[in-house]
Amino acid sequence: MREYILAINPGSTSTKVAIFKGEENIREYKIEHSIEEIEKFDKVSDQYSYRLKLIYEWLKREKIDTNMLLAVVGRGGLLRPMPGGTYLVTEKMIDDLKIGIRGEHAANLGGMLAKGIGDKEGIKSYIADPVAVDEFEDIARISGLAEIERISLVHALNIKMVSYRRAGEIGKKIEDVNFVVAHMGGGISVAPFKHGKIVDANNASEMGPFSSERTGGLPVGDLVDMCYSKKYTLKEMKLKIKGKGGLVSYLNTNDGKKVEEMIKKGDKKAELVYSALAYQVGKEIGAMATVLNGKVDNIILTGGFAYSKFLVEIITSMVKFIGEVVVYPGEDEMRALNQGVLRVLKGIEKEKIYEDEVDF
Repeated sequence: MREYILAINPGSTSTKVAIFKGEENIREYKIEHSIEEIEKFDKVSDQYSYRLKLIYEWLKREKIDTNMLLAVVGRGGLLRPMPGGTYLVTEKMIDDLKIGIRGEHAANLGGMLAKGIGDKEGIKSYIADPVAVDEFEDIARISGLAEIERISLVHALNIKMVSYRRAGEIGKKIEDVNFVVAHMGGGISVAPFKHGKIVDANNASEMGPFSSERTGGLPVGDLVDMCYSKKYTLKEMKLKIKGKGGLVSYLNTNDGKKVEEMIKKGDKKAELVYSALAYQVGKEIGAMATVLNGKVDNIILTGGFAYSKFLVEIITSMVKFIGEVVVYPGEDEMRALNQGVLRVLKGIEKEKIYEDEVDF
């Protein structure tokens, strides 16, 4: 009897795999890839056969009978803008993942690996709520400069998962709730979740609060001056914004735990900068609450930074007047992928077809 769901989450130097039986995670493993091995491949899509082989080797070591697989789901990649949901992996989707229609990223391998295994085992292959999820209302796309449109690049997988979780806890359907969700990880996404859709959000790579290595939004005039100062190359400026910004820029570390240790030792600069991170998240939550006209069932704090009592207390003190604050620390991408498939199998939502949902 087929009863297992295989979840696959490719990262730049790892491939996470997990086997679920219903809601239960019965096996999980992180396949490590050396930088030297990855650098042998010119394109991300070229890694497909290499990673597929390693997944099958893991299944064999764990004595997982592939005849027991019910479905396989991969992390969604940089696809065309698309509504949220769980998508059947199709050939057209694979074509876009192979060419990197919106950029090269290890997550592009998720759908490819899922389909490779699904086709071989005669089961359906899916992706769920990829970063390309775009449910913005038209008014949210206006940037203030006609040549630039605001785009949706958001931590959709975790935002959707915690929203489903909270809706279930308060006994409501996802279509009947309004949340403001702050995903606080390597990048910080703050999104108004309106009747099942992410209708706005900051682009975590270049807008909103700063994070461990990212600057978030910056004073644009000063940024332009830096770009034309002739002190920095294009590559250096991009690295300042994403890689050497945020906590790294101020405190030379991207580790929140180390920052809290610095604060406990009396480092006032560390305390100010860390407090400013919380302050900016709180301010963004307030802004996103206005998108919902103040009708907010809950404010949800999630992601790695939600483990920090220091940050959570500051944010909560700022925003609790808007609505009850709920904290779900960390992010469980594997469980989120599995739940996307379970919602389809249970008839809670219908599987979607890429070709039917996007513009080509």
